[in-house]
Order: sequence, then structure tokens, then C-alpha cells
Amino acid sequence: MFFKKKNKEENLSSEEKLEKMNSKFERTRELKGIALKIFTAMAIFMSLYHLYSSGIKMLPQIQHKAIHLSLALALTYFIFPGSAKQKKRLPWYDILCIVLSIAIGLYITLDYQNLIYRIGEPNTMDLFLGAAAIILVLEATRRTMGWPLVSVALVALGYAAFGHLIPGQLGHKAYSISRIIEHMFMTSEGIYGVAIYVTSTFVFIFILMGALLGETGGAQAFIDLAFSLTGRFRGGPAKAAIIGSGFMGTISGSSFANVAGTGTFTIPLMKSVGYKPSFAGGVEAAASSGGQIMPPIMGAAAFIMAEMTGVAYNKLIIYAIIPAVLYYISVFLMVDIEAAKLGLSGLSKEELPKISEVFKRGGLLLLAPLSIFYMLLVGYSPIKASFTAVIIVLVVSTLRKETRLNPKQLAIALEKGARGALSVIAACAVAGLIVGTVTLTGLGLKFADLIVMLANGNLYMALVLTMVASIIMGMGMPTTALYIILGSMVAPALVQLDVPIIAAHLFIFYFGCMAAVTPPVALSSYLAAAIAKADSVKTALSGLKLASSAFILPFVFALSPELILINTTPGKTVKVVISALIGIFALASSLEKHLFTKTNKYESILLFAAALMLIIPGIMTDIIGLALVAVIGLKKYYQRKSIKENSMLEANEI
Repeated sequence: MFFKKKNKEENLSSEEKLEKMNSKFERTRELKGIALKIFTAMAIFMSLYHLYSSGIKMLPQIQHKAIHLSLALALTYFIFPGSAKQKKRLPWYDILCIVLSIAIGLYITLDYQNLIYRIGEPNTMDLFLGAAAIILVLEATRRTMGWPLVSVALVALGYAAFGHLIPGQLGHKAYSISRIIEHMFMTSEGIYGVAIYVTSTFVFIFILMGALLGETGGAQAFIDLAFSLTGRFRGGPAKAAIIGSGFMGTISGSSFANVAGTGTFTIPLMKSVGYKPSFAGGVEAAASSGGQIMPPIMGAAAFIMAEMTGVAYNKLIIYAIIPAVLYYISVFLMVDIEAAKLGLSGLSKEELPKISEVFKRGGLLLLAPLSIFYMLLVGYSPIKASFTAVIIVLVVSTLRKETRLNPKQLAIALEKGARGALSVIAACAVAGLIVGTVTLTGLGLKFADLIVMLANGNLYMALVLTMVASIIMGMGMPTTALYIILGSMVAPALVQLDVPIIAAHLFIFYFGCMAAVTPPVALSSYLAAAIAKADSVKTALSGLKLASSAFILPFVFALSPELILINTTPGKTVKVVISALIGIFALASSLEKHLFTKTNKYESILLFAAALMLIIPGIMTDIIGLALVAVIGLKKYYQRKSIKENSMLEANEI
């Protein structure tokens, strides 16, 4: 690491810091002996199998998904204990779960053709293994992600089994237990649905690429590059945190994991230059959460969104780019204003890495994520793009001694890649149970109709209800699994009210992502607070303030799709972007209570009103918003000028 070490904790390497944070927030089993060897061998095999599948030859989908989930479940029961008491031992029932997980995968792989023919008439073994698969998936998710997502899945299964007893619109016809098990296990609508297909193809490879970048130094190159570009400006470390966390967040797909990974570097450095601990934690939480809405990868959700909406991937990332950039500009501005208020300066040249050195040490490794963006944009499949990126990392890393992986380091990276994917796979498998319930019972359309009915056909009310539902469901859930659920149940309500399908899906996705910084369950903010040694409530409120534009932008592109380049012209787009940029500046000034100099309560309220006027496209709203910003801006500018002149006069008199 390039900056000076200040205490014993900061002397830890990046990997040691990350392991320390993981041990606090992720309960994993301490494997030893033969169990550790088997786990490591299976994890390496899983990574190699997925590389082979994505780059050389893939088995038929049903076989591939079965092997993928089977390995993931087995590894989960190896490494994640059922309780804290089992942290140092592998009990017999976990061994049974491991064997059963592998048996289910082999059963589907070896008998998949007959299994397809038996859909509608499952035999006893189908039903037994199907029930076992459902239980294994639920328990694996509980161990990796906790109770929130499992609770939703249990409610969904309960609804499938007993929903026929519910009177009125939300009721459905009766389904037998065997029919539910068959739908969840033997069709592509349940556990082995779209979500597991996506994780079994390119999501796993993206996670593996992240592990390889971590081992070779590519991940550190991202952070060092961000510091070298922004570190010399006022509040530079916070700006570097925004860029670095945005880069890593779009790949990792987890704001929580991103805070743990990059926050251990960025938060102490932000504190060292003068930011309050709670603000430093809030910056990292907001930046890491925003990574999931930033193309090209959007934490892998972009690929699932393309599947669910039918919108071509290369078009989807173009639609999503402007709001994501505006979000980061908003966070960037608030950080800059805070630095101005505190009178902070940047780091000295000696404290910053030289760009030439960054590129010399690990610059070529940055070609991997750049290749993903290029290949996806020109039309290559996500599978091909992800595989190519991994090959680039492996090839480029051999060019320098510092980045070259020896066999042991390569094995560690392969094992970490598989380990890092386990929680995502479990979450997507259990999300398949929820989606399976939606498709079996028609709950998605009923839920959408309910929102439309409660809103009485009013789009504004429907947007508010959808926002609330997205945030509540997003509290404590992984973003990818959450998006699958919301896309099936909530987004159709907005489509019914003539919101373009991509705008509807981006709307629910934004609020699902921002649940990570929304109190009371702001998990990313709480983790950042732990790293910053700050008050968790203050950190959560700082993160919420910094991410505030993400609570406004979705309403804008849902009501006026020009912001996401739908039904627009180049001229309209330029006008909307300029208007939104000034609005974002007004929003940042309002929330930070600073425009050239400190603003009073009324000026801040007027700036907030101006921000809303400017962000919402429209000639009259733009005129009113610009007028408010101009009047308050000129007033505060001359106030600052007057203060400076008076200070100079006083200094001369002395």
C-alpha cells in the first residue's frame, strides 16, 4: 500500500484486513485436516469446471445448472456452520448434507432426459430429492445470508401451499405438495431457473476474475489509480474512494463485500486527512452501493435484467449510464463541498503513487475489466466476455514478477473464487423458490394489480408504493436475488401504468440497491462504521445523505424516460443532462448547507426545491430551478467575497 502506516492495524496487508473483516461479519468454519483438503480440492475443481464450461464446452443447461448448484451447496455445508458451536467441527449431519447435495447433482446430470419426460408425473425419488433440494437451499441461504431472504422464501412456499384458503383476489387454486415440489425442482421456473443459469455461467466467472485480480494485484491497481488521479485535490482520499469503490462495486455485485474490501484502505485514509469517521464511513457505503447501478456489469444484475426485460444487453447499459454517472457526480460534489467546509487539502505528491508506477506495476491487469466493457458493448455474449477477461488476467500477470502467480497462489485464487460465489449462488437458488411461487400461482400479476388498485391508477402514488416495497424487501437481501423477486412481482405494476419496461426495472433496482444505505437496516453503512470506529447511526445517516440522489433519479426517468435515452433526440438529451447536472449541484449544496459559504435553513430549502425542479425535465421547471440557483448562488458568492475583503482589511489594519 502506498500511504504511510499509522498503527498496528494499518500495517496489515490488504488480504489480512479483508480476512479480519470477514471473520467479524461472516461466520465460517475453521476446517482442518482431510476436511480442508477435500473442500479446497472441490473449490478448485468448481472454478476449473466453470472456466472449461464458459470457454471450451458447456453441458446441456439442466446438467450444467445441476452440477453448479450441487457443488455450491456441498461447499457451503463444508465451510458455513449451522451455529457458532459448530465453528471448529464438521458434524455428521453436515456431512450428510454434503453427500445429499452431490447426490442430487449426480441424479439430475445422469438422468436428465428421463427427468424431463417425467415432468407432470414425478416418481417417488424425484419428489424425495426435490424436497431435499428445497430444504438444502433454504438452510444454505440461512447459513450464508441469514434469515431475511429465507423468511421471504418460506412465506412464498406457504402461500403456494395454503394460498387457496385466502379469499379474494390474492387467493389461488389449490396445489398439492407434490405439485409444488415438482414445479420448484423439475422445471426451469424454480430453483434451476434464470437466476441459477446466470450464476452458473458468467456471474461465477466474474467473481473468479475478482479473486484473480486480488491475488495478482489488479484490485490494488484500481485503488492506486484512483488515488493517483484524485488524491492531490481537496478531500482527495474521499474522491479516490468514490472512484475506486465504484470500479470494484460494479464487478463485485455486493456493496457489503465492497465496503469490506476497499473500505479497509479508504476509510482510514479519509480520516487521516480530516474527515469525521462517520462521514468517511458514509462515503464508502454510498460509493460501494452505487457500484451496483454502474454499467457495464452492475454487479451482474445487468445480465439478469437483460434476460427478464428482453432488452439487448448492449442497449441496456447505454440506457443505464446517465443516471449512474449523475449519482456519482452527486456523491463527488458532496464530498468536495464537505472538504471545502472543513478546509481540507489533498495529499502531497510523496504520499501518492505515480500514475506511471501504477501502470508499470499492475496497469496491464486493468485491461481485463476494460475488455469486458468493450466486448459486451460490441455484442459478444457475457459468457465469452467474462472468460476472455479471466484469460487476460492469467496471461498478463505472467509478464511481471510482482504479479506472476505461482501454482500455490493460483490454487488460492481458484479456491477464493469458488468460496466468494457461494452466498450469491445460495441467494439466487432461494430466489428461484420465490419466483417459482410467482409463476405457479400468478402472484406477480396479482401483486401488480394490487399496487395499481391501491394507487387508484395514479402513477405518482404507484411509484411511491413501489419504492417503499423495494426498500423494505431490500433490507438485508443480496441485490441480485432481490432484483429477481422485485422484477417478477413489483415492476409489472409500473409497466401496467405505461412506464417503459427498462425504466420500471431500473426503478425497482435502484431502490433495492439503496436499501443497503437506508436505515434502520443499512448493512453497508454499519460495516463501514465498524471499520471507521464511528457511531453506526451517524454513519448510516451520512451514507443516506450522500446517496440521496439515487432516491430522486428513479422518479425522474420513470416519469421522463429521456434521462435514460428513451423517446428522445440528441438535443433533448443534452438539455436534460445539463439540467440534471445543475440540479445535482443544487441538491448537494442543499444537503451540505454550503454554496460558496454557509447557507441558512431557508436557502437550503430553496436549493432543494430548485434541485427537484431541475432534475425533473420540463421548460417551466427548468426556468424556475435555474432562477432559484442563480439568485441564491449570486447572493452567496458576493457574501463570500465580502467576507474575504473584510478579512483582508482587518489583516492590513493589524
